[in-house]
Order: sequence, then C-alpha cells, then structure tokens
Amino acid sequence: MPLIRSLVHALWMLVTVIPWGIWMVVSSTWSNGEQMWWKAQQWLVWAAGPIGRGILGIEVRVTGYENLPVGKTSPAILLVKHQSTLETFLIPTLMPHPLAYVFKRELIFVPFFGWAMGRMDMIHIDRSARAQAFNKVVDQGRRLLAQGVWVIMFPEGTRIPRGQKGTYKTGGTRLACETGAPVIPIAVNSARVWPRKAFIKHPGVVDVVIGKPIPSEGRAPEELMREVEAWIESEMHRLDPEAYA
Repeated sequence: MPLIRSLVHALWMLVTVIPWGIWMVVSSTWSNGEQMWWKAQQWLVWAAGPIGRGILGIEVRVTGYENLPVGKTSPAILLVKHQSTLETFLIPTLMPHPLAYVFKRELIFVPFFGWAMGRMDMIHIDRSARAQAFNKVVDQGRRLLAQGVWVIMFPEGTRIPRGQKGTYKTGGTRLACETGAPVIPIAVNSARVWPRKAFIKHPGVVDVVIGKPIPSEGRAPEELMREVEAWIESEMHRLDPEAYA
C-alpha cells in the first residue's frame, strides 16, 4: 500500500506542477512579489495538505505558533531541521507571512518547478562565488525582511538521515546578526514518514515544533548558531527518541 500511495502522489505532483509552473511564469508579468507568493503557496497547500493526508496518510501536528512574531512587517529568520523534501513544501503552508528561500541558482533551471521559483522574489545564489553570494543574501535579505517577508534557511545545508546531525553552518545566523532580525528555530521529524532520498512514503504523524524567537542583536553568529543547534537537536531527541537511541 505505501508503494501505491507514493506512486499516486508522485503522479499527482508531476501532472499538476506543469500547469502550475506555466501559470506562475505567465502571471509573473502582472503580479507583484507578495501575489506571486500566495499563488505558489496554494499549490504547496495541496501538495502537503489535503493531498498529503488523503493520498499518503501523513498528518501534521504543529506546536509553538504563539512563538511567531506578530505584525505585518515583523522580521524573522526561520532555521529549520532538514530531513526530507516534505518540510520544503510544508513550512510555507504553516506560516502567516510570505517566505523567501535561500537556494542554489541551479534550481531555477529545473523545468516548471524551478521556472516558477525563478519568477518569485527569493534569494538564489551562486555557491561558487561565496563572498559575493553572502553579500547578496544580506542585501536581498535586508530588503525582504523590511517588507515583512521572512527568510527561511536549512542550516545543515542538505537533508540529513533520521537520527543523525549535520554540520550547522552559520549563514542564517550571520544574516540575523547583520540585520538584527530574530531567529526562529524549528524542529521537524519528517523522516519518520518521508525518508531522505526515498521514493516510498509512509502514513504517520509529523511533528513541527516552533521555538521561541532568539534575539540576534549583540550576538556572534557562531555563538547564536550553537544555541539554535542545541535547541533543535534537543527537540529532535524528544520528538523521535527511537532514532536517537
């Protein structure tokens, strides 16, 4: 049954991403950045919401909404545990603000999905030019945060197998220290149902825990990231003790 569910879900994603990608490219000629975000979010809502529940049997349980900043232009940088593709789709559907991902430039050449991302007001970087890339993150991040767009990053940089910890890089906390925006740590145990690089998904419950804002003013990026890492990994041990036994 998980194989059949996964096949149906993959087919649904493939069939719907084509018209969605075309619509995003076409509508970008008259839509502003915020309008483009909500158009994109609607497809993600279906991919991670009713479709995820109905086809894959994946339920989502969120705690910590009260920790999110209040106000249309209140800034925030979300630093999220990365175990699977699920949180890439899921987190935007849970947030009350538009989000801007920081992602590698090569993704915008992926047919339909990447084309749509390329038309959105996000931060795509050339990882071969590291100094210029971070300057771009700071310049664009400062502008987006001032507009009430929250920046989302995966500090481990790539999907990490269940029960393991990657290297937490300081890009997100460096941006926070440069802009004065608070950091919101988020723990997600998605690999229990959607394993890293696995085609077959399994029914079950995914927990998303939103931590309290961590002020960045007067902090060093390395020290701030150590606090983020400690909180996220502690929550992961609590949420999925079997994986960390």
